[in-house]
Amino acid sequence: MKKQPPSIFNDVIGPVMRGPSSSHTAASVRIGKLVRQFFTAEIKSFKVEFDPEGSLASTYSTQGSDIGLAGGLLDMDTDDPGLAGSLEAAKKRDINISFKIVDYQASHPNTYRIQAKGESGEENHFIFVSTGGGMFELQKINGLPVSICGDFYESLLFFKNTEQALLDQYCKKIEMLINDHDYCLIAAGGNASLINLKTGYPISDLQLRLAEIGVKLERVVQLEPVLPIRSSRNCQVPYTCAIDILQEAETDRGQLWEMALKYEAARGNISESKVFDMSKSLTAIMKASIKEGLAGSDYSDRILGPQAYKIASYSGNLSGGERDKKVIAYITAIMETKSAMGVIVAAPTAGSCGCLPGTLFAVAEELQFNDEAVSKALLAAGLVGVLVAWRSTFAAEECGCQAECGVGSGMAAAGLVQMLGGTVKQTLDASAMALQNVIGMVCDPVGGRVEVPCLGKNIMSGFNAIAAANMVLAGYENVIPLDETIGAMHQAGTMIPPELRCTGKAGLSTTATAQKIEGILKQKKL
Repeated sequence: MKKQPPSIFNDVIGPVMRGPSSSHTAASVRIGKLVRQFFTAEIKSFKVEFDPEGSLASTYSTQGSDIGLAGGLLDMDTDDPGLAGSLEAAKKRDINISFKIVDYQASHPNTYRIQAKGESGEENHFIFVSTGGGMFELQKINGLPVSICGDFYESLLFFKNTEQALLDQYCKKIEMLINDHDYCLIAAGGNASLINLKTGYPISDLQLRLAEIGVKLERVVQLEPVLPIRSSRNCQVPYTCAIDILQEAETDRGQLWEMALKYEAARGNISESKVFDMSKSLTAIMKASIKEGLAGSDYSDRILGPQAYKIASYSGNLSGGERDKKVIAYITAIMETKSAMGVIVAAPTAGSCGCLPGTLFAVAEELQFNDEAVSKALLAAGLVGVLVAWRSTFAAEECGCQAECGVGSGMAAAGLVQMLGGTVKQTLDASAMALQNVIGMVCDPVGGRVEVPCLGKNIMSGFNAIAAANMVLAGYENVIPLDETIGAMHQAGTMIPPELRCTGKAGLSTTATAQKIEGILKQKKL
């Protein structure tokens, strides 16, 4: 099975969510929703184990993995208003959810090892990883290797027999029965096996149809997608790198947002008009997040109280003028909406959700651009994010905060140049320049919360984007091309010590003041 190309709305801009972290909260909701579909009766026992060397061991409760998993088990969506109270709601439903730190030498810092039991006695074991920005992968089910990311309709056919010849025979029969499938994959191990049938639609009466062609199996599990954009085997996208985009721009003379329309339409097999409508919808949600944050928010489990209104209403002398005040206020407002469990759009993550929209809206208001111009800028930014997703990650647990706030800054630079009428080359050059300025940025959250120094990094990234956009538009030369910059950024990110990749084991996380804050927050939760 080939790796699916990144999607603007799956991998880069989105999900629409509540919670402090997309890789923790949103991904956990999706994981819980997927586990729920494995059971015919309600789950009554749900045990989760985290490796002590990973990120989740120290942050699962402070960044919302616990409430996300509970919410998913209750079939909540990532933006459900009841998400903050999901653990209590699960308890009322008599679902016993427990978390434990166990040294099992996980290969990924965001690994979930899960054991779930239904009220009828059914039991399943899972290995999931959260891969950044709300994306995830189910890697093992009951010890059998799979690759399920929530972008297909999945039919899992379980067998007790592990004889390869028989499984091959069954697979051929199934492929003839469901001849418009995307993949038919076999996994075997121990004294069990499965066939994973991936399709673009739900298959009705599958078990009965299989029995009619002589396929003898133990059980069937059918899973619905949890991502907005579906995948397909024959998916072909027009660009995989900045060079591809520049080559087409030489003859096409289009703008980057139009190239983003073309890319996402091909990626999701949807119309370009639908892609633009989705961008406009996300633009509206981002604008509402700013409004909500400026109005002030209250939430007990956070470090900072409302602050966005302070700079917005400050009447004294400040350098930078009204636009700079708005950049700071709008980015702060979105971050505060996030920290108060309000609805935001991860862009590309929840930890970096303020930079891109806060900067774009502030500049748009300064220059009197409408929301449609922001939606076009958002698409241009999304295509730059796709280029990062092809070659790197949005997970701070893998590459530090350069993968979150840093990439948000590069995306914002692209959006700004798009909005200001720059060429495709200038858009990509501004992104490269912005990314070059943030290589090596570490992730050291205070108190395990996505607030300090996350807020300052979002604001810094916004101004970095403005500087890069202005420099490129004025004729400054970008020396290292975007593709090479992304490669260098990924190399540097993987070299950042694990202690400085969202584990809370170094940097600001371990200062005396940070330890004191963490103790106070723990007491509040008791």
